[in-house]
Amino acid sequence: MSQFEMNNTRKKLAYLLSLFMVVTPQLANSQSLTTQGAATEHAEHSQTLGHETVTYSCPMHPEVTSHEPGKRCHICNMFLVEEEEEEKGEMDHSSHKMSQSIPEDHSEHEHMAQSAPTPADTVFNSAKPASLDEAVTIKFVCPMHAHIISDVPGTCPICGMNLEKVEVGGSGTEIQIDVSGDMQQALALKVARVEKDTLWKFVQTVGQIDYDESKINHIHARVTGWIEKLTIQSVGDKITKGQLLYEIYSPDLINAQDDFLLAQDTLRRTGKNSGYEDLLRKAGLRLELLGFNKSQIKALEKSKQTQYRVPFYAESDGIVKALTIRDGMYIQPATEIMSIVDLSHVWVIADVFENEQSWLEVGQAAEVSVPAMGLKGIEGKIDYIYPELDPVTRSLRVRIVLKNNKIELRPNTLAKINIFGGPNENILVIPQEALIQTGKENRVIVKLKNGSFTARKVTVGMLSQGKAEILDGLSEGELVITSGQFLLDSEASLKGSLMRLSSGHQH
Repeated sequence: MSQFEMNNTRKKLAYLLSLFMVVTPQLANSQSLTTQGAATEHAEHSQTLGHETVTYSCPMHPEVTSHEPGKRCHICNMFLVEEEEEEKGEMDHSSHKMSQSIPEDHSEHEHMAQSAPTPADTVFNSAKPASLDEAVTIKFVCPMHAHIISDVPGTCPICGMNLEKVEVGGSGTEIQIDVSGDMQQALALKVARVEKDTLWKFVQTVGQIDYDESKINHIHARVTGWIEKLTIQSVGDKITKGQLLYEIYSPDLINAQDDFLLAQDTLRRTGKNSGYEDLLRKAGLRLELLGFNKSQIKALEKSKQTQYRVPFYAESDGIVKALTIRDGMYIQPATEIMSIVDLSHVWVIADVFENEQSWLEVGQAAEVSVPAMGLKGIEGKIDYIYPELDPVTRSLRVRIVLKNNKIELRPNTLAKINIFGGPNENILVIPQEALIQTGKENRVIVKLKNGSFTARKVTVGMLSQGKAEILDGLSEGELVITSGQFLLDSEASLKGSLMRLSSGHQH
């Protein structure tokens, strides 16, 4: 091949190569546009098909609905969202995968993002650092997303709600929160007036009916022997004074009776003798100490006959609380035969909170009710205040004595107790539900005259009857929030973050 033909062939190859390099990007770009157009048409087609079935509602007001995307709630201005969140999540996920499979021109996308700012850029980029020395700083905060903070009015880029104005002052200035009328209705805010009133030291608690321990009588035999006859059948039997309880055979009692009769016979035979008189007196005292009563000793002195089965009688009225013997049992002085309790008076042991112990004193009037038995308004008095608190419940026990002549009050029954103390007159009070108790301090939300709200620290005194005494922090006639105050308090607690924001820590 000649040199001329070789040069022509090289020129043709260079031309074809340059033509291929020019045409290939155009083909790729046209294919990308075709694919994106198909995906767009598919998305528009699917949105057109599902337009009639998809319902959008407000997260804060579910009754506000629409079938058109991108609408806002006419009450709170939030974006309406689809009701079926799971299906929407699956659709978004599939479309995300589809978008990943389609090549994009990143340089063009970055250029569009820089040229068209988003609502979030408008909110965040418009905030400018402010000095901490400013008297009042105005901030606009989203009620739903507290981290969305701006220096200019606008809407939240997340939920679409209008940003609420918050006034932040220096260290000595209160935080003022402005809430629109519609939002106040949505939060169901309720107010109460700070006023002067009288709080009674009224303690309402629960307790338990118990035996009067001073009326419990434990019966023991003072000799050894055998129970020959027992007249008591079971626990709970009523006992009357002088009633026969049991008969006992005891060699010790027989010997004591014989000694008494011998001393009596010796004195009678020898005449008056101071030594034998003293011996007879000691023999009678021995019988009395072993359980004989005076009438039994006189009967023995008259009959001059030893009793081998000695009877014992009840010394007072009562109810059998415990019975530990039966016929034929051998007993000793350590054996408790039975215990008898007088129920004409009972105790009520009440538990009082630790912070109310200073309200109590002996002799204070109390009213007891027993719901289980339908008994109400039983009057009594505090008889004793126990010297220590329960280490587990941190409560103070008080004892109330009640009359129980009809034996209506049964021990171990639960009771409701109202203890009436003295009045605390002419003090500032607010409803107790208005308090925000954090453990470190007590706060209330005060409604100002200009319609805004502020959080204020208060000093609380006594709490009684659903009201709280205010020692410092409020004045008579001011209005405090009793319902919905926790949401406003969370807004007011943004002061620290707003102050840090003002010092240059904005996002």
